[in-house]
Amino acid sequence: MDMNLKLKIWRQKGANDEGQMVDYNLGGVSPDMSFLEMLDVLNEKIINEGGVPVAFDHDCREGICGMCSLYINGEAHGPDRGVTTCQLHMRKFKDGDTIYIEPFRAKAFPVVKDLVVDRSAFDRIQHQGGFISVNTSGNTQDANSLPISKYAADEAMDAATCIGCGACVATCKNSSAMLFVGAKVSQYALLPQGQVEAADRVRNMVAQMDAEGFGNCTNTGACEVECPKGISLDNIARMNREFFKANI
Repeated sequence: MDMNLKLKIWRQKGANDEGQMVDYNLGGVSPDMSFLEMLDVLNEKIINEGGVPVAFDHDCREGICGMCSLYINGEAHGPDRGVTTCQLHMRKFKDGDTIYIEPFRAKAFPVVKDLVVDRSAFDRIQHQGGFISVNTSGNTQDANSLPISKYAADEAMDAATCIGCGACVATCKNSSAMLFVGAKVSQYALLPQGQVEAADRVRNMVAQMDAEGFGNCTNTGACEVECPKGISLDNIARMNREFFKANI
């Protein structure tokens, strides 16, 4: 059965403009729609009425790219768990519901327009060490010649599932990026390929994280709860250990 919804959406013309919540009434919303499909229907309605559509980030719409980043009814990616905004379905809401839709809020994620935020701070952190330097001259060592325990391989793969959406930052009362950075440090710290640059990696990435204005971690754990990929707080502990080792 189709639903009628009241939407309260943050509208902001540009980064230097003041924003405000604007009310929209939307009918004919199917429970089988994704949240972004619902916004597509809203934008079509706004355009047909001569208005300016709501700007929001999206790309793959498969929960992989990390682009969609909406704060829905006070929760990053909305009321479901283990999903991104594009994987959230309207069946999680009821007919007549009022839905508050805002951008991710953090000093390091300035609003660009409406629901779009600038998350290039994550890119700059990655540039400081989220990689390994390898010999690509044709003499690259075969990966299968490096024995890796199943535990390390599984933990590294779990850390590597981080899609950099920023839900951890938006959820954290301190706007901390330590879950993101912890995941990126961990996926290399657990593998032999990442050992050569391990000390420089964690020092440089943490320094850039601080320079971007992210807060610190106070072990609330909200980031792990809201993370669509279930990245564990263990990665923050591992990053702290790596940082300690790199500075002694």
